[in-house]
Amino acid sequence: MNIHKRFMFHFFGQLILTVIFIGALVMTLFATIGFLVMEEEVKDDLSIAGSLYFSSNVEVDGRNVHFKEELKTLVREQNGWLIIYTTDGVPIGSYLTPKRTEEELLKEGTGTDYHYWDLDLPDSQTYVLIYGKKHPNRNLIQYVREDIKWSQGRLSLTEDTMQRMKKENAWVQLLDSNGKVVDDYGTENEPDSYSFRNLLNLESKENVSTFIDEKSKQKILVGIHSYQTLPSQKRNIFKAFTSGGLILLLILFTLLILATLWHARKFGLPLLTMMKWIKNLSDGVYEQPLDDQEHPIMLKKNGRLKRKYRLYKDLITNLSQLTETLHHNKRHEKQMIMTREEWISGLSHDLKTPLSSISGYAHMLESAAYTWSKEETMEFAGIISEKSEFMRELLDDLTLTYRLKNQALPISKERTEMNEIVRRTVIQYINDQAISDKEILFEPYDGSLYAEIDPKWFQRILDNVLANAIHYNPSGTKITVSLQSIEHHLIMITILDNGKGMDTETLDKLFQRYYRGTSTTKTTSGSGLGMVITKQLIELHGGSINVTSTPGKGTKVRMIVPV
Repeated sequence: MNIHKRFMFHFFGQLILTVIFIGALVMTLFATIGFLVMEEEVKDDLSIAGSLYFSSNVEVDGRNVHFKEELKTLVREQNGWLIIYTTDGVPIGSYLTPKRTEEELLKEGTGTDYHYWDLDLPDSQTYVLIYGKKHPNRNLIQYVREDIKWSQGRLSLTEDTMQRMKKENAWVQLLDSNGKVVDDYGTENEPDSYSFRNLLNLESKENVSTFIDEKSKQKILVGIHSYQTLPSQKRNIFKAFTSGGLILLLILFTLLILATLWHARKFGLPLLTMMKWIKNLSDGVYEQPLDDQEHPIMLKKNGRLKRKYRLYKDLITNLSQLTETLHHNKRHEKQMIMTREEWISGLSHDLKTPLSSISGYAHMLESAAYTWSKEETMEFAGIISEKSEFMRELLDDLTLTYRLKNQALPISKERTEMNEIVRRTVIQYINDQAISDKEILFEPYDGSLYAEIDPKWFQRILDNVLANAIHYNPSGTKITVSLQSIEHHLIMITILDNGKGMDTETLDKLFQRYYRGTSTTKTTSGSGLGMVITKQLIELHGGSINVTSTPGKGTKVRMIVPV
């Protein structure tokens, strides 16, 4: 999978995770808001609370009951009371409970609402909690009913009833059958008449109690001015949503910071590491960034990429290849510099020998202190000519190697019969009386072999290889030159001798510049660049050369060129 697809799948996965996370966050937010709304509603009405709320606010130690301060505050504010019983009906604790027996409390149905819960407390016992909520308006309506003159259509409140109403900050209205107010007490902004819908709305409110006289069809309304009613829930819900919004903003801000840190680690850190890697390459340090233990930062101990770097696998692979290439080039450059220095050093050494000879014989010839004979003069001239020819050959070969290296050698290929060009080269050496101590054989291919070659430079290839086989082997050496066809696509030229062979060191350095396998002080013809030139020329023809040798058994040179 390429880096484009990897990024696509990665971000698609991130999108899915983000949607799931946002969904979970929204559900959590609504659950939190619901909890907050419930908490606010409990502050107005304890009767809607769950048993878990009371279990967390009540502690029982044997027969001692302790109510937490938060619960006691709510009970006081809501004009209620608490009492706890065992499952056997034995009361063990209470708060603000009226001084009456249980039977009396349960019979008092007009002025108090009762709610109960089973509490599961840490002592592994179950208790029953009763919460009673007093409604003063329901109690007051009992007293008001006894003071009304129904036949006269007016209130006739006793002093005791009025005191009770003042204490509770209550009001009362007497309505006729049409809903018109005929008498009232303690009213402030209450209307003078009520429609049927208004009366229905009043009956749904906790702070207003009603009673209808069946005979006269008159109605009593008793209400409390300062009593908290259900509309306060709107304020509670708004408060809960406000709190939830603040929590959501805080969560989102925290998530933004965490997401920033995560993305910086997920995307930024790998990019910074690769930028450091590129900086190392520009500074000539051809290796991956390392940690304090000199181990690559991006790799595990088992050599595999760490998870946060896998997204950039293709890029890291390319950087690794570039690093290896640059490192290889650096090593090759150092080797070339060292080889060039050795080459120049050896070349200078070999040039000094013929130059010394030329200079010495030249001084001898120009000396006036001695008269040389014609024979001596001819001998000196021959030596000077021989040394000059050696220097010329050395410089020509040096120039040729540089032209081949820089691909500046003009080559003109033509269709050539290979048996013929090899045969002419072999006959040239067979007819040379100077090397009559060697046995040279030619084994042509049975048929015609044609290849696209440059005859001039291919002749040079054959000359170099045969010259080495002749000059570096002792008398009596047998040299065999043969041609073969490989599946009609390749031509193989083999030059095999049974001479002294070469050791491993000589074989390894055979194709290095300026290496002849002999001492530089030995007066052997040749520049030491022959095999280097041979290899370069063979490769220029699209072929290859391979040399195998065993000391004391001989050498085999195999050259392959395409048909």
